[in-house]
Amino acid sequence: MSATTAAAADDAFARIDALIDYAVEHLDLDPRDADWTRNRLLALGEEGLDDEDEVMGLLSQRPSRIEDRFAAIERGDGGMAAMRWFYDYCVANTYVKKSKLDANPRFDSHGLTVTINLAKPEFKNMRRAAAGNATAGGYPKCTICHENEGFAGRDKRTLRTIPVSLGGERWFWQFSPYGYFREHGICVNREHTPMHVDRDTFGHLLDFVDRFPGYFLGCNAALPRIGGSVLAHDHYQGGGEALPMFHAPAWAVLSTPAGLPDATVEILDWPGTAVRVVSRSRDAIVEVSDAIRRAWINHDDEAHGITSRAPATGERQSALSPSVIVTDRGYEMHLIFRNNAVSERYPEGVFHAHPEYWPIKQEPIGLIEAQGLFILPGRLIDQLGRIEAALAAGGPLPESEREFELQWTELVAKLNGNRDPEIIHAAVRDELGSVCHRILGNTAVFKDRRLTLDFLGAIGFNGSPM
Repeated sequence: MSATTAAAADDAFARIDALIDYAVEHLDLDPRDADWTRNRLLALGEEGLDDEDEVMGLLSQRPSRIEDRFAAIERGDGGMAAMRWFYDYCVANTYVKKSKLDANPRFDSHGLTVTINLAKPEFKNMRRAAAGNATAGGYPKCTICHENEGFAGRDKRTLRTIPVSLGGERWFWQFSPYGYFREHGICVNREHTPMHVDRDTFGHLLDFVDRFPGYFLGCNAALPRIGGSVLAHDHYQGGGEALPMFHAPAWAVLSTPAGLPDATVEILDWPGTAVRVVSRSRDAIVEVSDAIRRAWINHDDEAHGITSRAPATGERQSALSPSVIVTDRGYEMHLIFRNNAVSERYPEGVFHAHPEYWPIKQEPIGLIEAQGLFILPGRLIDQLGRIEAALAAGGPLPESEREFELQWTELVAKLNGNRDPEIIHAAVRDELGSVCHRILGNTAVFKDRRLTLDFLGAIGFNGSPM
């Protein structure tokens, strides 16, 4: 063996020893399995050691061991303690790319939280998004099926899941590798069945927060153009961060009509159209929320551009996007009113980001953004950098960024000749928040909150603006 070969072998052994030590400390590797695991790593060869997903997949515990450990922690310390252990594990085994998530720019503006996701691909319409989430060959059926756990074909060797029961059905929870917020994950039906929002949905969401009261859980409206890209598989989203809409004040407070359980219904002071149903009773939350859902999905108001079904096809156009949290007031179910109508003027959606805002955000506005956390494309880092440089230099809008004409005009007016780089950077962030706020206004089905009040009043809810 040459000196070079011997040195390479020593280096490989040193790397493997370090990996074994890491797995014992962070990934629950039993020291009794150290030699067995070392030999499995040696079998990969030197090139295989550079494949992080394969290496960490070998070092991670089997799904059954993860489930057993989760259950033991939950029995002793509760569901939230178990979830936080599981999240830390998914960070430690590199499935959750926390270092990359922490590098994403993030700031608050205009009552919203704005992030620029450097890892997430940009899908400008639902057709492209659906194609990006398809799985060729039929196994797994889609990107969120349970069969993805450990699947090498999509670099899911480190994916681990936890079983969850919702409404007596088998679901599972997994954290998102490129989460949009703290401890972001999805709860997925074990059966590959289409997304839908009905009365049972509210019970499912309540089941989850009963077990994990430190998280929220919600779902996209189950229609194209106004939410999630994986419409073929029923799933919810949630996690450990209170999104901006949860703090939105009430614009009006209403009581429930006769025949429905007592609950408080609040029309939110929010750029989108949303209400909040508050009660300590699960039954009240379900009954009231479903009454509002049934009324909304059949509501027509042609004077304000709202039709519940597409005129040409009869397909449903209106849907609710619900989300629930637990607070000291009890359960708070947020209901976001959505409609996916299109028109000649707005072929991507009447209640979608309007074209003048597409340079900032053209992707469909889903649950997370409708609740006030905007995920903007990574391309903006370079594009806005060039705009900031041009503003600091006192020059014109760069030719390469002509699509930002509206934003440039507003920034020039706001800065009024100021060329200080820090002030320019702050103005750009303020402009991003302003655009995102206006986009939420585009998604509002009732542009005037009094129309929301009229809609609820017509089905028996009583109240007035505060």
